[in-house]
Amino acid sequence: MKGILVDQAEVYGQPMNVVLTYTQDGEVLVIASTSGAASRILSGYRKRFRIECLFRALKSKGFKLESTHMTLHDHVERLLCLLTLAYVWCVLVGLLQTLTVKVHGRRAWSVVTLGLRTLVRTFARIHERGRRKHFNSLGF
Repeated sequence: MKGILVDQAEVYGQPMNVVLTYTQDGEVLVIASTSGAASRILSGYRKRFRIECLFRALKSKGFKLESTHMTLHDHVERLLCLLTLAYVWCVLVGLLQTLTVKVHGRRAWSVVTLGLRTLVRTFARIHERGRRKHFNSLGF
């Protein structure tokens, strides 16, 4: 890993372990944590970031899980299983799409959003026209 690891730095009067590094896009990334040594913070952050992307897709950026207002454990468990499969499908379909890159160099949409949009449009066309040939656009 390229970067600076600082154990026991003081951040706003609190002892913290700090990692200073760069993202793949060249942006500065600073992570401060009170848990674990600085050398383990970055690997933990990577794992957490992946989980946060999944939660964001499930909750606010596509599947609107919280809007269901489900409270029964069995129902929520089944819905989460289905949403996880849908999430994976969206990622796989999104990876097949052409990514639009904005002027600042970042993608216009996430892979999940691209996949979800493609799936929604494809199923809408299938429903409207009653044809199954649109599955070809999904890579099948």
